[in-house]
Amino acid sequence: MCRTGQPDPHDAGDEQTSDAAFAALLEDSAEELYESAPCGYLSTLMDGTIAKVNTTLLGWLGLERAAVVGRMRFPDLLTVGGKLYHETHFAPLLRMQGEIGGIALEVKRAGGARMPVLVSSVVKHGDAGEPLLIRTTVFDARDRRAYEEELLRGRKAAEEARKQAEADRARLQEALAVLQQSLLPATLPPVPGVETAAHYHTASPDRLGGDFYDVFPVDGKRFAFFLGDVCGKGPQAAAVTSLTRYTLRAAALHDPDPVSALSTLNKVLHERYTGSGDPRYCTAVFGTLEPDPVTGQVAIHLASGGHPPVLVLRADGTADFLPTPGGLLVGVLPSARFVTATTCLAPGDTLLLYTDGLTEARTGQDRTSLYGDEALLAFAARHAGKSPTDVIQALTDLLDGFGAGLDDDTALLALGAPAPTL
Repeated sequence: MCRTGQPDPHDAGDEQTSDAAFAALLEDSAEELYESAPCGYLSTLMDGTIAKVNTTLLGWLGLERAAVVGRMRFPDLLTVGGKLYHETHFAPLLRMQGEIGGIALEVKRAGGARMPVLVSSVVKHGDAGEPLLIRTTVFDARDRRAYEEELLRGRKAAEEARKQAEADRARLQEALAVLQQSLLPATLPPVPGVETAAHYHTASPDRLGGDFYDVFPVDGKRFAFFLGDVCGKGPQAAAVTSLTRYTLRAAALHDPDPVSALSTLNKVLHERYTGSGDPRYCTAVFGTLEPDPVTGQVAIHLASGGHPPVLVLRADGTADFLPTPGGLLVGVLPSARFVTATTCLAPGDTLLLYTDGLTEARTGQDRTSLYGDEALLAFAARHAGKSPTDVIQALTDLLDGFGAGLDDDTALLALGAPAPTL
């Protein structure tokens, strides 16, 4: 809207209000500002005797001016701890520096209550440089103290919550470790004429893995072994792992043929989980071993259901995969094809079974490259001729070296024909 040059009545009202406020400021004397300031003021002689104090501070203390001026020293207003701090730190620093600011103290109020304050002091000097008196400003720190205490309580609560969470996590990890161990054999049974070794590497202590292995006798001459990996993690995978282990053990006692054992497991998993809305399956290698006490050789007959090929480490320093191509995952189809393989371990040879957590470990500085089959084969060749225990120990060190690059649990099982003693 264009202005017409006519006086605006609102402008006149604003001018009257401003004039009144300015007049009030002129009437506000320096003495009144001192007495009614939103902070406490006092002046003391160099020995601390109070020579002047404003009304604000007297109100906080609940004291009369006559009882304070000329009768009390500044330290007399402080609590016992405050007096000690004033004599040992505050006063010496003030004399040395000529000023000190923002010191947290407590003053005593009438009736014994305490009041937190922030104190700043400066020494006034004469023309000749001699110290004349001390001017002190006192700020009410009750709101600040309340905020600090609330903040401290929050920090304590957060710390207690953190400790509780850590304790809960430790208990959970302990329970998971016990449950994980229950899904694995406590120890491998002694196998005459065969040396065995195993290791289970847990990628995360906060979750159950689905890898499994076992070795057990099936008759007077043969032992069965298996190793595999259930899809998924957590309690559901643990349930499948338990079902898988007991099914394979029961199936082997009925018929130790590797294909027959895997077929039984396939039927059990498919019938149990098909149509459940949560299909479950696994990869597995199942085999039998039969030591020859005369030659020291160990005959191996195995079958694979979608599992990585086993490795054979020879006493002559060579290593190679035992191919089992085309085997299907166990539990996916009503009937599945499983691929068989046979080999014979001579004295000093070792058969190595592993889950894919080993070959799928992420390596390199950027953690984007997989360890892979070729690297594992080269590693095996470097350790060919060593005992199963030494091979498993070397692989354990390798897994530990992957660090954060190892995302999945890894099960290892080594079976070997002992080398002849010299």
